[in-house]
Amino acid sequence: MMSLHPKVIDLTLDRVWSLLDALDHPERKLPPVIHIAGTNGKGSTQAMIRAGLEAAHQTVHAYTSPHLARFHERIRLAGELITEDALTQVLDECYAANDGANITYFEITTCAALLAFSRTPTDYTLLEVGLGGRLDATNVIDAPALTIITPVSMDHESYLGDTLAQIAGEKAGIIKRGVPCIVGPQPDEALAVVETRAAKLGAPLLAFGQHWHVGRENGRLVYQDDTGLLDLDLPNLPGPHQIENAGMALAALRYLKMSDAAFDGAVGNADWPARLQNLRSTALNALAPDADIWLDGGHNPAAGLALAAHLKTLPDRPTHLICGMLNTKDVRGYLAPLADIATALTAISIPGEANTLSAQDTAIAARDVGMSASVADDVEAALRQIAEQTPNARVLICGSLYLAGHVLREFT
Repeated sequence: MMSLHPKVIDLTLDRVWSLLDALDHPERKLPPVIHIAGTNGKGSTQAMIRAGLEAAHQTVHAYTSPHLARFHERIRLAGELITEDALTQVLDECYAANDGANITYFEITTCAALLAFSRTPTDYTLLEVGLGGRLDATNVIDAPALTIITPVSMDHESYLGDTLAQIAGEKAGIIKRGVPCIVGPQPDEALAVVETRAAKLGAPLLAFGQHWHVGRENGRLVYQDDTGLLDLDLPNLPGPHQIENAGMALAALRYLKMSDAAFDGAVGNADWPARLQNLRSTALNALAPDADIWLDGGHNPAAGLALAAHLKTLPDRPTHLICGMLNTKDVRGYLAPLADIATALTAISIPGEANTLSAQDTAIAARDVGMSASVADDVEAALRQIAEQTPNARVLICGSLYLAGHVLREFT
């Protein structure tokens, strides 16, 4: 399938529409769809919505990308990861129906997910945009039940545009005529674009700071909208940014008229690997038994800010980063917020990834923003090096979902 198109990314919907037509339009046979776009927080917000719906005894399909350890993670059928046999069947059907035509890997596998979803009864379908929104392969649902736009920031500029307004315009492309759209916290420039698009299509907005509010008060999460106030436990997903993600999930569940069990489930039951995931009791602990080891897949400047905000809330402890990034990312923008928090950075190349930034170049970028930086051959070597110098360090493995996937496959 990866050989069916010369490019990994080629944004258009023409090939997707052609294949969906050949498959008898599975996208028209889905349970109510909640479509999620944005730069940061899409996956966590989706995970919280799913946890909330399931706590309210609803069954849920969920589509996300990229996967971390196994492709099957992308497709969840009525709450369960797709089986090997079911995945093989829908991939084979899509490959045959495509009949050798040009199509990207993401496009054809998205069609496979939609085909699988169309054949399994459930209450809701959660679709996470892969890249952008307007021309993303998931943007084929004429009338979703709800759309959500999480915070927009600079990322994927070579595909989406080099201004916040341009990027927001691509994200806002999922807004549909008359369909309510929940909008997370946004820079003014991005919000203006979303509001203009929604007004043009008559799509009601439920925007943070206008129609709903969320924050932390006295160690609790407090959410309020026109329906009333919710006083809930803090999200079990760590990090101050998860307060905002929880707010978007709660706004969605409120709109869907879910019960209190859904609200509790959203903040208390969500599971989302490689987002400030603690790696206690894994094989890595044998390499650094006294270290506190974390994993995060964030990779843009907004993710760096979110990581820095969380690290500031933790007890004092020497903090070391093991970092590997793609050569398409704003490495300095990502690392700059962490420069005052991290004691040092050990750079590695991402194993098996053709587009990895070299360890040497990552180390140079770290030094450019004021970090002490060295290089290592791999995660194990980096961790041993840190353990020798600072046995009780807090270690954050970070910089890429591809690096996170490698760590989860190899060590958990």
